[in-house]
Amino acid sequence: MTRFTLRTGIRWKITFAIAAVGALTALALSLVVHSAARVSMLESARDGELARVQFIAVNAEAGRKPIWGAKLNDPDLPTELREKARSGRRGTYVQETPRGKQEVWAAVPLGNGQVLSLHHPFRESANMVRDLDQALIVGSLAVVIGGSALGVLIGGQISRRLRKAAAAAQRVAHGDPEVRVRDAVGGVVRDETDDLARAVDAMADALQQRLEAERRVTADIAHELRTPVTGLLTAAELLPPGRPTELVRDRAQAMRALVEDVLEVARLDSASERAELQDVALGEFVSRRVASLMPEAGVRVVADEIVSTDPRRLERILGNLLANAARYGRAPIQVDVEGRVVRVRDHGPGFPEALLREGPSRFRTGSTDRAGVGHGLGLTIAEGQARVLGARLTFRNVAAPGGSVTEGASAGAVAVLWLPEHAPTATGSFPVIQLPG
Repeated sequence: MTRFTLRTGIRWKITFAIAAVGALTALALSLVVHSAARVSMLESARDGELARVQFIAVNAEAGRKPIWGAKLNDPDLPTELREKARSGRRGTYVQETPRGKQEVWAAVPLGNGQVLSLHHPFRESANMVRDLDQALIVGSLAVVIGGSALGVLIGGQISRRLRKAAAAAQRVAHGDPEVRVRDAVGGVVRDETDDLARAVDAMADALQQRLEAERRVTADIAHELRTPVTGLLTAAELLPPGRPTELVRDRAQAMRALVEDVLEVARLDSASERAELQDVALGEFVSRRVASLMPEAGVRVVADEIVSTDPRRLERILGNLLANAARYGRAPIQVDVEGRVVRVRDHGPGFPEALLREGPSRFRTGSTDRAGVGHGLGLTIAEGQARVLGARLTFRNVAAPGGSVTEGASAGAVAVLWLPEHAPTATGSFPVIQLPG
């Protein structure tokens, strides 16, 4: 089942949150203000009605006829207000009409025991309410827009700091030991981003120290083994001819090759290797080297191009890819050159899933679908040398006719070397090549 995910930036999340809170707050305040204004107008209407009925009562007690529609002992007078007036108190009352409107009543007791009352429909000031609503709408929009602008500002600052931290962490992950995430984040304000940056820097330092310690141990062991292995190989040359002598020489040669490979991996891990650049015609170079390293392999130059690279390291990569194809794959082995791209394909069972998923790993020779021989450093060295050249080395399997790679039906493995358009600099830095797709 495919899971749908919506990706958005933290800037817009903060902006939306502030805008939503501002809109809800403005709406709540608008409702409160509108209700308070209406209550205030209703209270003013009650006070006005009471003042008028008191004025009329003074004239009525002087023997004059009630004016302004006032009535004596009005039968429609609300019971609650009538009882209050008969008890000798004046008061007002708001009555709901059957049509849903409101009437404001006012009543006062007279000296002769009668009750004088007056009532009028409650009419809001339309202009005042309209002006108030307009002011509330404008104020609410101003709050929402201002809050959104503030959210964009705050969220943008946080987003920029996090993007800088992510970019610096990516450089650390690509092996740049001089990068510090905290320095890349910068800024005067200290927040959780700085805590994250310091934690990443501490983790990177710890990992760097551990990797450096492992590299030194590996290099030291390889250096210590080089002398006795060389002596062993020399002693094997002095043995009398025979099958046992050949076996000893073969194992001594294999051990010597392993020691040299381990030393090379240690040098590549130290990131101190630098390319010695020359301009070479890639198609012609690959054709000559393949003819020397593996004459039975086919070479096809689709498009030749002059590249600035290190011939020695390029030959090392090509040799390891051919050796890997010969050892774990099956013939025919085909090498294609197209511009700055070199492809080496065999027709064997394909690369193991772990290699396709994680890349080459030292001392891992693959799963049971590929022969379990060798020490697993060939592709590791090829990838390290490609990194020195500023190139990329990728791996994939070719689906068999009528099948798919995911179903386990493979028609061979393809290793692709992508040489960069710009050669690495003297400091070893280079633009990361972007792969198609």
